[in-house]
Amino acid sequence: MDEQHNDLDEETLFVVSQTFKALCDPTRIRILYLLFDKEYSVNDIADNLHLRQSTVSHQLRFLKNLRLVKYRREGTTLYYSHDDEHVMDMLKQTIEHACHN
Repeated sequence: MDEQHNDLDEETLFVVSQTFKALCDPTRIRILYLLFDKEYSVNDIADNLHLRQSTVSHQLRFLKNLRLVKYRREGTTLYYSHDDEHVMDMLKQTIEHACHN
């Protein structure tokens, strides 16, 4: 980071605020946590987290728009994985911090 800490442009502010918005939702945190080490289909995520498929799809769309998750297609199935190592590291550190308090 440079010396100009007070010169955040509007786009940077928007991206940072949207990233924190993504991480303030418990369902999105659970989805990202599940995606730490493995990719999952929407149905697998829903089954693992005991959520409705429509809820998972909605949250994945939000996360994909922020480029926090990505997907690959295999036949008719989409498999999701995380797409931002920086945010995943921040999430992991925050979870570790919460577990040690």
